[in-house]
Amino acid sequence: MTLQIYNTMTREKEEFVPVTPGKVNMYVCGPTVYDYIHIGNARPVIFFDVVRAYLEDRGYEVKYVVNFTDVDDKLIRKAEAMNTTVTEVAEKFIAAYYEDIEGLGVEKATLNPRVTENMDDIIAFIDELVKTGHAYPSGGDVYFRTSSFESYGKLSRQNLEQLQFGIRIEVDARKENQEDFVLWKGAKPGEISWDSPWGAGRPGWHIECSAMARRYLGDTLDIHGGGQDLQFPHHECEIAQSECLSGHSLSNYWMHNGYVNINNEKMSKSLGNGITVQDLRKRYKKEALRYFVLSTHYRNPLNFSADNMQQSINSVERIENAVSGVHHRLETATVGGEGVSDELRTKLEAVLNDFYAKMDEDFNTPDAVTAIFEWVNEANLILRGEVARKADLEALLDTFRKMNRVLRIASEPGAELLDEEVEALIVERTEARKMKNWSRSDEIRDLLAEQGILLEDTPQGMRWRRK
Repeated sequence: MTLQIYNTMTREKEEFVPVTPGKVNMYVCGPTVYDYIHIGNARPVIFFDVVRAYLEDRGYEVKYVVNFTDVDDKLIRKAEAMNTTVTEVAEKFIAAYYEDIEGLGVEKATLNPRVTENMDDIIAFIDELVKTGHAYPSGGDVYFRTSSFESYGKLSRQNLEQLQFGIRIEVDARKENQEDFVLWKGAKPGEISWDSPWGAGRPGWHIECSAMARRYLGDTLDIHGGGQDLQFPHHECEIAQSECLSGHSLSNYWMHNGYVNINNEKMSKSLGNGITVQDLRKRYKKEALRYFVLSTHYRNPLNFSADNMQQSINSVERIENAVSGVHHRLETATVGGEGVSDELRTKLEAVLNDFYAKMDEDFNTPDAVTAIFEWVNEANLILRGEVARKADLEALLDTFRKMNRVLRIASEPGAELLDEEVEALIVERTEARKMKNWSRSDEIRDLLAEQGILLEDTPQGMRWRRK
């Protein structure tokens, strides 16, 4: 089996061949950290986490980079509204982001670089573009000269000649051409800024990802991902900036997930129908949220509704009931044998082959989930029997874990912590944090999360509750 990925650039499925055999460099555009992430952000967070997990399952060493935009107009306005600094706003919502992705069962990326920590590289990148004629200073700003890149528009297939300037985009007399975009913004009085050859200011949005992708992953990525809304202008601008300098393709495979709708309406600020991940985590367990996201192919629209979430809850319960049943029978199983029965081995091999075949087909998670339900049927068939062989039960669990370690849509039963044990662990975690023993602190946090324990900071101190 070979992994096929739908490449937005070519509009075709292509066999995945990384630049370096055995290794994958993947960059996914991360959040602008001025607010809590919402359900629209959760989709790429969960999906590309599965992409990373599946590539690792196939034996690749994956370097996965998700950036934080921690300075821009939105953060400046938020800081003013909160009567605080841009840095404090960023710290608050980066911490909230990590809590949310943990609550979604998502592992941290290999790296989460911040714009403010890579300013020298960003300025140097812009300077190279200016010196090579691809960019020009004007009125305290610096703009990219789109006419210098003949292929501008090749990803999104936008026809720039048909843009109606002054209607679709605001006419700016400082630009040579109205499709030119800003690389460096001159600072307004009182705004956060950095010194540069063009005066004090801060970078434009598009240049950030080009500079950080280049620094941490090199000139050519294996996979560049993000939401469908980023194709134009963000990813189009990234391509122009990066390829002008390197002379190489920015990414060999472009992956974009579809939009998220709320009750069959487009999610938008004007409709006020956004839902934060924090709210979702209070209402649903992470396995149900993951199931909901992965039960629709990533390139198709995803519709959030109470009915769809209830279906996800029911489906997860069906899987977990089968897993729990196998665990229970295994605890009491006395029948051994020479190994797994031939009939079951054949069936489980077919289930796994089906699972991997679907994942190899452009990460077709809905059909991969169907393979897990094939496993549920086989598990229930054995559980209904009067005798269950230990080797068969162990083989069932082994097969389930191979699929679930990629999707993580169901949990296995474990001994539930008593209230006194939870209290003791929270006290220990607090002490570990005071002593800066972060590894033990994270270990306890993960243990509590596995038990469905939610931690809440209150004026009276840390409190906890079960989901």
